[in-house]
Amino acid sequence: MIRMTVYLHGHHPTVLSSHTWRTIANSAAYLAGHLREGLTLLDVGCGPGTITAEFAERVAPGRVVAVDADEGVLERAREHAADRGLDNVEFAVADVHGLAFPDGTFDIVHAHQVLQHIADPVRALSEMRRVCKPGGIVASREADFGSFTWYPEPPAMNDWLPVYTEVARANGGEPDGGRRLVSWAREAGFTDVTFTSTAWAFATPEERAWWAGTWGGRMVHSTVADTAVEKGHATREELERIARGWQEWAAAPDGVFTATHGEILCRA
Repeated sequence: MIRMTVYLHGHHPTVLSSHTWRTIANSAAYLAGHLREGLTLLDVGCGPGTITAEFAERVAPGRVVAVDADEGVLERAREHAADRGLDNVEFAVADVHGLAFPDGTFDIVHAHQVLQHIADPVRALSEMRRVCKPGGIVASREADFGSFTWYPEPPAMNDWLPVYTEVARANGGEPDGGRRLVSWAREAGFTDVTFTSTAWAFATPEERAWWAGTWGGRMVHSTVADTAVEKGHATREELERIARGWQEWAAAPDGVFTATHGEILCRA
């Protein structure tokens, strides 16, 4: 899904546990009202394909094409689609900066958590616009890390966001992509852009344990951790302290976390 040497988060189980949790309801509700039978849809940066599969079910007998830069995760997506008995979805390796589709191919072009990871989100949106039919929809939902909130705030967790932000930007991404979506879309040539914002919220003991596992875990096990150490953004000891801070937050009976996202619906 991205033009870079390596996808920053990688595909460690701590990362995939979050990716496979995603559904239309929790990650693409802003687009749901535009899905209907017979549409053609391109899902950019599909990852393990959980949202993709739901798209395919919603638009059947319409066709869904799902692309990602990583062949390994596409195999998981293919297996997921097969398990659900879907025959109207296909998967392919692709670079969002140069999509190998003719102009005006799809009714809807969708990306979830893609633009924040790439060095040229405007070019990516331009490509998404090019392959969308005139009058069709280009949709994107991106996290806005700078507006994430949590309580309580264990001191051991204080360095989590500064370290992650530094690593992400050094890798060519923009972790505050959610707030920049309208700007990027207008630079890409869109004039009809609707912006909304929604959030993931985690507050129950089960939700806190899972969210701390996926984020605290990736700060010590994933490519995020490896990159942070290799590039001098943090030491292993510092990352382990951050992970312990996440567990301390998860153990708090009054713990809450809000992960804010920006969303755009653009008319091509």
